[in-house]
Amino acid sequence: MYVCMCHAVTEDQVKKAIDAGANSPRQIAKGCKAGTDCGSCVRRIQALLGEHGARPCPTARLAAKLGLADPEGDAGQPPVAPAPAGQAPLPAVRSLEPAPLRAA
Repeated sequence: MYVCMCHAVTEDQVKKAIDAGANSPRQIAKGCKAGTDCGSCVRRIQALLGEHGARPCPTARLAAKLGLADPEGDAGQPPVAPAPAGQAPLPAVRSLEPAPLRAA
Protein backbone atom coordinates (compact mmCIF):
# COMPACT_ATOMS: atom_id res chain seq x y z
CA MET A 1 0.00 0.00 0.00
CA TYR A 2 1.23 3.50 -0.77
CA VAL A 3 2.00 5.76 2.16
CA CYS A 4 3.19 8.75 0.13
CA MET A 5 1.48 9.33 -3.20
CA CYS A 6 3.64 12.37 -4.03
CA HIS A 7 6.82 10.28 -4.15
CA ALA A 8 5.31 6.78 -4.70
CA VAL A 9 6.63 5.47 -1.36
CA THR A 10 5.10 2.24 -0.10
CA GLU A 11 4.52 1.05 3.44
CA ASP A 12 7.18 -1.62 2.89
CA GLN A 13 9.75 1.04 1.99
CA VAL A 14 8.95 2.97 5.17
CA LYS A 15 9.17 -0.23 7.26
CA LYS A 16 12.57 -1.03 5.71
CA ALA A 17 13.79 2.46 6.63
CA ILE A 18 12.58 1.92 10.20
CA ASP A 19 14.32 -1.46 10.33
CA ALA A 20 17.48 0.27 9.09
CA GLY A 21 17.38 2.63 12.08
CA ALA A 22 15.13 5.56 11.15
CA ASN A 23 13.14 6.67 14.22
CA SER A 24 11.44 9.90 13.13
CA PRO A 25 9.48 11.16 10.11
CA ARG A 26 12.43 13.41 9.26
CA GLN A 27 14.81 10.46 9.10
CA ILE A 28 12.31 8.56 6.91
CA ALA A 29 12.14 11.60 4.62
CA LYS A 30 15.92 11.72 4.22
CA GLY A 31 15.91 8.25 2.73
CA CYS A 32 12.82 8.17 0.51
CA LYS A 33 11.38 11.73 0.51
CA ALA A 34 8.06 10.56 2.02
CA GLY A 35 6.45 13.48 3.85
CA THR A 36 8.43 16.20 2.11
CA ASP A 37 5.80 17.40 -0.36
CA CYS A 38 2.16 17.82 0.71
CA GLY A 39 2.66 16.26 4.19
CA SER A 40 -0.55 14.21 4.21
CA CYS A 41 1.41 11.00 4.80
CA VAL A 42 3.26 12.17 7.91
CA ARG A 43 0.62 10.87 10.32
CA ARG A 44 0.75 7.42 8.73
CA ILE A 45 4.55 7.49 8.94
CA GLN A 46 4.25 8.42 12.64
CA ALA A 47 1.84 5.53 13.16
CA LEU A 48 4.24 3.09 11.47
CA LEU A 49 7.07 4.39 13.64
CA GLY A 50 4.91 3.89 16.74
CA GLU A 51 4.03 0.35 15.69
CA HIS A 52 7.74 -0.42 15.47
CA GLY A 53 8.64 0.98 18.90
CA ALA A 54 9.82 4.45 17.94
CA ARG A 55 9.05 7.36 20.26
CA PRO A 56 5.51 8.75 20.03
CA CYS A 57 5.02 11.91 18.04
CA PRO A 58 5.22 15.22 19.96
CA THR A 59 1.48 15.79 19.50
CA ALA A 60 0.65 12.53 21.29
CA ARG A 61 3.03 13.38 24.14
CA LEU A 62 1.52 16.86 24.50
CA ALA A 63 -2.03 15.48 24.48
CA ALA A 64 -1.08 12.99 27.19
CA LYS A 65 0.58 15.72 29.26
CA LEU A 66 -2.58 17.83 29.04
CA GLY A 67 -4.76 14.85 29.93
CA LEU A 68 -6.51 14.90 26.56
CA ALA A 69 -5.49 11.44 25.37
CA ASP A 70 -3.92 8.22 26.51
CA PRO A 71 -1.25 7.31 23.92
CA GLU A 72 -0.90 3.78 25.36
CA GLY A 73 -4.56 2.81 25.27
CA ASP A 74 -8.06 3.87 24.32
CA ALA A 75 -6.99 4.19 20.67
CA GLY A 76 -10.10 4.50 18.58
CA GLN A 77 -12.34 4.85 21.62
CA PRO A 78 -14.54 7.96 21.80
CA PRO A 79 -13.75 10.35 24.64
CA VAL A 80 -15.97 10.13 27.70
CA ALA A 81 -17.51 13.26 29.20
CA PRO A 82 -17.49 13.61 32.99
CA ALA A 83 -20.83 12.60 34.48
CA PRO A 84 -22.87 14.56 36.99
CA ALA A 85 -22.86 13.06 40.47
CA GLY A 86 -24.81 9.81 40.60
CA GLN A 87 -25.01 9.30 36.83
CA ALA A 88 -23.05 7.12 34.41
CA PRO A 89 -20.64 8.96 32.07
CA LEU A 90 -21.81 9.61 28.52
CA PRO A 91 -19.61 9.58 25.42
CA ALA A 92 -18.70 13.08 24.25
CA VAL A 93 -20.58 14.22 21.16
CA ARG A 94 -19.17 16.65 18.65
CA SER A 95 -21.52 18.88 16.78
CA LEU A 96 -21.27 18.78 13.01
CA GLU A 97 -23.14 22.07 12.73
CA PRO A 98 -21.04 25.20 12.25
CA ALA A 99 -21.10 27.69 15.09
CA PRO A 100 -23.49 30.59 14.52
CA LEU A 101 -21.93 33.80 13.28
CA ARG A 102 -21.95 36.79 15.58
CA ALA A 103 -22.91 40.23 14.36
CA ALA A 104 -19.97 42.60 14.25
